[in-house]
Amino acid sequence: MLAALDHVQLAAPPGSEDRLRAYYSGVLGMTEVPKPPVLAARGGCWFEAGTVRLHLGVEEDFRPARKAHPGLRVTGIAAYAARLAARGAPVTWDDTLPGHRRFYSEDPVGNRLEFLEPTAPGPSPLAADAPHASADTTTGNQP
Repeated sequence: MLAALDHVQLAAPPGSEDRLRAYYSGVLGMTEVPKPPVLAARGGCWFEAGTVRLHLGVEEDFRPARKAHPGLRVTGIAAYAARLAARGAPVTWDDTLPGHRRFYSEDPVGNRLEFLEPTAPGPSPLAADAPHASADTTTGNQP
């Protein structure tokens, strides 16, 4: 049974770690966490903020994620967007998601990032639209 999402991984080109550290720590305010020694030799870097864990892994034939992206929930979205824009990051507002304000941006290597904030307190309005049935993964039967 799935319990939680542990982390999201994005790819990055070789040698981009310093730029990524400056962005994810300096601009987004995430904390870099050490990679286990057995994985550190592969390059890349890991970050976290609260329960959000983001891994950046080096990929030789890197192409930035343009459609696939993490959706990062923030508070004070207008100030957050202004902070990114002031540091040269692109900010593209998209107010088409019901119950949320959101914008898209890119990290220094071109990976797409979504930042969103619910417009009403409490659980996400989207949660009410999600189906609540779960499949039995051992038999494939629906409850």
